[in-house]
Amino acid sequence: NTYGADAFRWYMYTAGPPGEPKRFSVDLVGQMFRSFWLTLWNTYSFFVTYANLDEFNPREDEMIPLEERPALDRWILSELHALVREVTDRLEAFDATGAARRLRDFVVDDLSNWYVRRNRKRFWKSKDAADQASAYHALHEALTTTAKLIAPLAPFLAEMLYRNLVLNVDADAPPSVHLADWPEADEVRIDPELMRDMAA
Repeated sequence: NTYGADAFRWYMYTAGPPGEPKRFSVDLVGQMFRSFWLTLWNTYSFFVTYANLDEFNPREDEMIPLEERPALDRWILSELHALVREVTDRLEAFDATGAARRLRDFVVDDLSNWYVRRNRKRFWKSKDAADQASAYHALHEALTTTAKLIAPLAPFLAEMLYRNLVLNVDADAPPSVHLADWPEADEVRIDPELMRDMAA
């Protein structure tokens, strides 16, 4: 009743594998809620706030070719597609805990603490429209793909994110995240050398 069904479900996934003993308290769910849930929500809120101010439309604003985009954009998309590959493999192996923990690490460490923090100024009124559009496209793709990846694990949050990020701009999209195609990793976008350099 305090944090909702999705937060409770997410805690049970990330606390440990099914069948293993788990510590449980409302406080533990609250810690998870603050560390992962609010981080994802704040990242989503950041995107929506500035996208609305700048009237960004992912279907209308021109997409810059991948090779011409800044290194940070290419890096987050590389991490995103590596995430799709890993989460898919883990779920197909019935490792929901490993998938949920990997998603948590991506959202908290890569997307919020690294990508958004280092790109904030690119989302403010920028003199370089192409650079700003590149940042918007990268963050939009990261958020919509994350919504699809968390859908089996946090169905209500995933649905809300999907409706606001996808259905609001694409009336032809599937009417629910749970009817949308599962994301597929694009190996061309995965750049191991860039990922190693960024990690260093």
